[in-house]
Amino acid sequence: MKNSWRQALRLVALLALTLLALQLVFVARIALMAVLDPQSTTFQRSEMRRLVVQGRPLAWAQQWVALPQISPHLQRAVIASEDAAFVEHVGVDWDAIERAWDRNQRAEARAERAARVQQRPTRGAAAPARPRHPPKLVGGSTITQQLAKNLLLHGERTVLRKGQELVLTLALEALLSKQRILEIYLNNVEWGEGLFGAQAAARYYFRTDAARLAPEPAARLAVMLPAPKRFEKAPASPYVVERAAVIAARMGAVELPR
Repeated sequence: MKNSWRQALRLVALLALTLLALQLVFVARIALMAVLDPQSTTFQRSEMRRLVVQGRPLAWAQQWVALPQISPHLQRAVIASEDAAFVEHVGVDWDAIERAWDRNQRAEARAERAARVQQRPTRGAAAPARPRHPPKLVGGSTITQQLAKNLLLHGERTVLRKGQELVLTLALEALLSKQRILEIYLNNVEWGEGLFGAQAAARYYFRTDAARLAPEPAARLAVMLPAPKRFEKAPASPYVVERAAVIAARMGAVELPR
C-alpha cells in the first residue's frame, strides 16, 4: 500500500515538474520577444499545415514593420474594436468578460424560447420542427489574451488551455511593454487566408503601406479582425462600412500605449 502511495506521489511530482518546465520554456520565449521579433505563431503554422493538407495554393503574405511604421489610426481602430481598455488592464478585462457572459446568457435564453415556439404543434397538425441555430456568442478576450492564444497555443477550447492562456497573458504583460504587445499583435494577426500583419493587409486591401492608412480604411481593417476569412470576401460590404463608421467615431477617445 505504501509503495502504491509513493508511486502516485512520484507521478504527481513528475507531472508538476513537467508543467513547471513547460511554463519556464514559455516564459523564456516571451522574454526573448522583448528584443527579438517572433518569426511565426502557432496559429500561423497550423494554418500553413491546413493549406498544405488540403492541397490548396500556399499564398502567404506577411511583412514585419515596427510600431512607428503602423498608422496611429490603425492602432486606435484596433484598440477601439478589440480591446477599449487595453492601456488600463493587466491582460484580462474582467468587466468585459462579465458583460460578455451576460450577453451570452441572454442569447442562450432567446434561442431556447425561439426553439420552444418552433416546436409547438399547430392546430390540427404537428408542425415540422425546424433546425435550431445556435446563438452567436461573444467573447471578452483582450488583445493580450488573443496574442497569447495565437502566439503559443493551439486552437482547442478546454479548461486547461484557458488556464494556460491566462498564465501566458500575465507573463506577456509582466515581461513586455504595452507598445511591444501591440506591435507583435499587429504584425501577426490574421486579416485573411494566408494574410497576416498590418503591412500585408494594407497592401492587399488598399494598395498602400500600413504607415499611410487613413482613419476610414483603418477602421474597415479593424472590423475584419473577428472573422477575417469571411470579411475578406466582401471587405467593402454595407456591414463593414457601417461598422467601420462606428469604430471611427470611437477612435478619437482611444489612448495609445506609451
